[in-house]
Amino acid sequence: MAIASVGKAATVSSQPTSTNTSAMAVVTTLFFMWGFLTCLNDILIPHLKAIFDLSYFQVMLVQLAFFMSYAVFAFPAGKVVEWIGYKRTMVVGLLIMAAGALCFIPAANAPSYPLFLGAEIVLAAGVTVLQVSANPFVSVLGPERTASSRLTLSQAFNSLGTTVAPYVGSILILSSAPLAIEKVRELSPSALQQYRLTEAATVKVPYIAIALALVLLAIAITLFKLPRIETTRDFRPAEGGKKDSIWNYPHLLLGAVAIFLYVGAEVSIGSFLVNYFSHDETGGMTEQNAGKLLSFYWGGAMVGRFIGSYVLSKVRPNRALGVVAIIACALVSISILSFGHLAVWSILLVGLFNSIMFPTIFTLGIAELGPITGEGSGLLVAAIVGGAILPLLEGRLADSIGIHHAFIIPAICYVYIAYYGFRGSRPTRTAVA
Repeated sequence: MAIASVGKAATVSSQPTSTNTSAMAVVTTLFFMWGFLTCLNDILIPHLKAIFDLSYFQVMLVQLAFFMSYAVFAFPAGKVVEWIGYKRTMVVGLLIMAAGALCFIPAANAPSYPLFLGAEIVLAAGVTVLQVSANPFVSVLGPERTASSRLTLSQAFNSLGTTVAPYVGSILILSSAPLAIEKVRELSPSALQQYRLTEAATVKVPYIAIALALVLLAIAITLFKLPRIETTRDFRPAEGGKKDSIWNYPHLLLGAVAIFLYVGAEVSIGSFLVNYFSHDETGGMTEQNAGKLLSFYWGGAMVGRFIGSYVLSKVRPNRALGVVAIIACALVSISILSFGHLAVWSILLVGLFNSIMFPTIFTLGIAELGPITGEGSGLLVAAIVGGAILPLLEGRLADSIGIHHAFIIPAICYVYIAYYGFRGSRPTRTAVA
């Protein structure tokens, strides 16, 4: 997911009259990289579950560690931008990500699940720093009137990363067939340690390659002559009289809940699909083949963004949001109530209808906020922490009633999002005039 900047925007010495395409191309590669790394967690989750004999709740700590970083590191990253500028912050973010990728090596050598979680936190910290710096930078690489289209294009490459990651990860990380969990539990302590070392070793080559690519990108960004951004400033005008507050806008507060539930639903589905497709009642696939199918889920989101960019120019965004949420809920429900290919392809199709939800909710949430738009944006970005909380809850439910029916959680999330689209997103002016 590409995240909007938190109330900060950049200015250059003069407003550009055309898009700086070379700089745009360089920075857009960063969107691809963090999309790739975020989605690679969906392959890592079933792999770690098999290695360490984890419950669904325990293995969802991977997503908790990753997405909590948005809440923890976003605002400090904004301060770093103020201190050293956007270009240097992008370089710092890439280097932190590279360090996080290298942390997977000692985690695999141990092998230790807590060390894997620590590596996720470092990696996610770098992703957060990169997002806080790259998003606003793209917005000033051309005329103000085309800023939205530039960000949409960059986000499409972010979706390309989420589409490629499951296929590549399934080949490199899920290449060996793990032992059945009953067999693992029968191993002696020494044999179990050797088994875990062998299975964990499959993450080394991919993450070493990722670290190398990130370092090379950091060098390229350092050497490339990106447009100099001279200052950063808050665009909110000075207020007179009684101060307005974001808490006076119900459509913003309901939008924050919608963002929380949307991100939680999207991540929950993606995190469980490999294990879901491996069950006999759904697909009975190998983990590697299930991982390849995951590309259709994230690829649908990429295709949907291109389609949605046209549809939203013809249809009211709130109505479009309500419709796609109802369809997504119906598809999840079909998967819960069915088996085999129908269960597989109905849940994969949800990705297509997820595509426009985040940007549409975000736009509806900050509508008519005027001078406090920046504060409202910050609240919506903080709500992304739903990607940490809801997968954990679904994991607990999957341990209790089974993975098949645990998808009731994202189904309920889509019901609320449909409500927000049709009714909750209507601006209600209760704030100071």
